[in-house]
Amino acid sequence: MMLSTGANSHPISIAVGDFNGDRVVDIALANNGTKHADMMLGNGKGKFTVQTSYEIGFDSPPLVMASGDFNNDKRSEIVIANSGSNHVDIFVAYDHGSFENQTRFSAGSSPRCVVVGDFNNDTRLDIVVANYDSDDVSILLGNGNGSFENQRRYSAGSYPQSVVVGDFNNDNRLDIVVANYDSDYVSVLLGNGNGSFEYPIRYSAGSWPQCVVVGDFNNDTQLDIIVANWGSNDVSVLLGNRNGSFENQIRYSAGSSPRCVAVGDFNNDTRLDIVVANFYSNDVSVLLGNGNGSFENQIRYSAGRYPQSVVVGDFNNDTRLDIVVANPGSNDVSVLLGNGNGSFENQRRYSAGSSPRCVVVGDFNNDNQLDIVVANSDSIDVSVLLGNGNGSFENQRRYPAGSYPHFVVVGDFNNDARPDIVVANSISDDVSVLLGYDNIVFVKQMILVTGNNSRPQSLVISDFNNDDLMDIGVVNSGGHNIGIFLGYGDISFANQVTYSTGLYSSPCSMAIGDFNNDTRVDIVFASCESDSVGIILGYGNGSFGNQMMYSTTLNSSRYSLVNNIKCEHGPTIQK
Repeated sequence: MMLSTGANSHPISIAVGDFNGDRVVDIALANNGTKHADMMLGNGKGKFTVQTSYEIGFDSPPLVMASGDFNNDKRSEIVIANSGSNHVDIFVAYDHGSFENQTRFSAGSSPRCVVVGDFNNDTRLDIVVANYDSDDVSILLGNGNGSFENQRRYSAGSYPQSVVVGDFNNDNRLDIVVANYDSDYVSVLLGNGNGSFEYPIRYSAGSWPQCVVVGDFNNDTQLDIIVANWGSNDVSVLLGNRNGSFENQIRYSAGSSPRCVAVGDFNNDTRLDIVVANFYSNDVSVLLGNGNGSFENQIRYSAGRYPQSVVVGDFNNDTRLDIVVANPGSNDVSVLLGNGNGSFENQRRYSAGSSPRCVVVGDFNNDNQLDIVVANSDSIDVSVLLGNGNGSFENQRRYPAGSYPHFVVVGDFNNDARPDIVVANSISDDVSVLLGYDNIVFVKQMILVTGNNSRPQSLVISDFNNDDLMDIGVVNSGGHNIGIFLGYGDISFANQVTYSTGLYSSPCSMAIGDFNNDTRVDIVFASCESDSVGIILGYGNGSFGNQMMYSTTLNSSRYSLVNNIKCEHGPTIQK
């Protein structure tokens, strides 16, 4: 099934959620080509309504998108990061799965990745942005009403491509694993529980590791690692030991240039399986797990052109996991319904914006049906496709984002029980937040400035100051800092507070967790120029301490993916 996003729309990022409160999943896409955000409302029967498109209003296209409920109205908002406009956009949703116009919050330089979570334990979602060119991350604290404090920026490493957090040595302290794109290995940094980390331990992966996720693939209650290797056309599996070390990799063939990997149980045998988006072979690979850390040979299913992002969810309420893929080459998303035995139906494609880069899911209209949001880099918008609950989706509705939206996440930022959306805009140097309502209309709320040439790369959402309001964090690659926007709870945010990540550090990715067991949210970031990661400990009042830097590897990868990592006494992070 195909949903058109329009000529030259080039959807680049996608997010899903219930935007209109009908308990059916909808889809949002960011269109890089048309600089619009599209919304598609699901009808619960596998179909979507005709798109609603929202102009972003800036010259640079959106790069990344995310969603979440920032004002606690039980509707999803959208956040978009524009790499060229030095800010992020927030769209507040109204009734029926619509969103307000974006509110934009400044980030770093060229934001590429955004993550949401409660970073200051105030039960309000905050935002963290990875800024590709400024080698830092931006933190925006949520006020619980959809607004955020100004960003605080922290140095990151030199071009790490993917990072995941988990407790690898069972000490109830968060550890880090980083995929290093140019060095063909992953680095594991064990946490000391006080915000510091041991020196990295290196484990070989394939060629040009692009994406890393974690999970327990051999049922020993220990976290394992899976890496998608772009250059060697395979995935690496590294089984974890109780002491934080990992076995040598075992590699399994995938398609051509695997770009993204997701985890789920596709055949209902209680064993984790994986799905890989293969960029140049225009398909996805499904590898069923045997429960002992090994996997069956891949089974490949056609997708759109140049699939880049993949997520899983149950879109037709049959208790079987389905797959949705963002295809930037064909300006659409592919939905593959699962049969529950590890096989999938042929794809149904739905139009998105121009060059969709990232896709996430959520219930944006409170109908208990999963929806989709996509960040479209070339059309500078996000597309929302509401799910009908039968595996079909409504036509997209599009909402303006920043310049070149590259990444999107979802969360409830205003405590209205509606998911909102956050988008990282790589060219406009900001993140966009779209607050969700019930009527599938997004209204631009405000702009959060991240600074000239800040180039925000990624963002996260959490409560950094324990006021039960959601804040935003942004990684400003160009500004070499992390920006924090503390939310006021009324869709407004304080001016950005930045934290230097070091001269020429160019932070590009970040994640959050409680690294010193003080119940306060801390930050870990990757520096794209210094081949290192930095740890910044949070004080629980929205401010952070000085950074602590740890070496990774020479020519490390720059992107990050945090997927379903649950640690005792720590936050749950999902991309």
